[in-house]
Amino acid sequence: MRTNVIGSENVVQAAETNGVRSLVCLSTDKAVYPVNAMGMSKAMMEKVAQSHGLNNPHAQTTVSLVRYGNVMYSRGSVIPLFIRQLKAGNDLTVTNPDMTRFMMSLANSVDLVEFAFRNAEQGDLFIRKAQACTIRDLAQAVINLFRSKANIEVIGTRHAEKVSEALATREELSRAQDMGDYFRVVADKRDLNYSVYVEKGDVKQSHFDDYDSHTVERMTVAQVQDLLLTLPEIRAELAAAGIDPEARAL
Repeated sequence: MRTNVIGSENVVQAAETNGVRSLVCLSTDKAVYPVNAMGMSKAMMEKVAQSHGLNNPHAQTTVSLVRYGNVMYSRGSVIPLFIRQLKAGNDLTVTNPDMTRFMMSLANSVDLVEFAFRNAEQGDLFIRKAQACTIRDLAQAVINLFRSKANIEVIGTRHAEKVSEALATREELSRAQDMGDYFRVVADKRDLNYSVYVEKGDVKQSHFDDYDSHTVERMTVAQVQDLLLTLPEIRAELAAAGIDPEARAL
């Protein structure tokens, strides 16, 4: 709460006070349908940033947001864990093999932030479109790349772990602008006259689903392998293991 909500409020106020031209706040898929304090605090951070944009439409500082899921090979992510398990001669452990996750590289996430800096208007939320894969296929791709005979061991879902990632709700998509590789979701400008929705709903929302890792294009194991090979960390680990990253396992 102190970091994600109060801290973000302090940063936004400091940026506005000092005439910063553009401020991009970084959010996460955990802010969509949050199930724990971390996700709830990130969702509140989004509201803080968007409220500044809506309440100060002509301010010198443009406040916007980006939202993305786990970055591949980031600290605490599953890919480094898989590689450590392989190097130790162990099987790969997965909590739920049918669990899906979006696949985004660090370069993709940086591109998203830069896109927001170039294109944001007050209160905008930007989401990068991404492919997804199952955790089973991710684990199998790692096994294939490292020429391993390891098995995949299912250990059971952890507390508060989501089966899929949602990067946008259907309500957000109903007011989103498709910008090629990105969605721009404009801030919700509804007033507090909720009684109107007792008499009339929003028909447009009926035509959208959540932007979710279970429903987007699913990568094959071979496609996951190709994506992993774009990561310098993977190529370095393969080189250390004496494996030519350009040679394919049979």
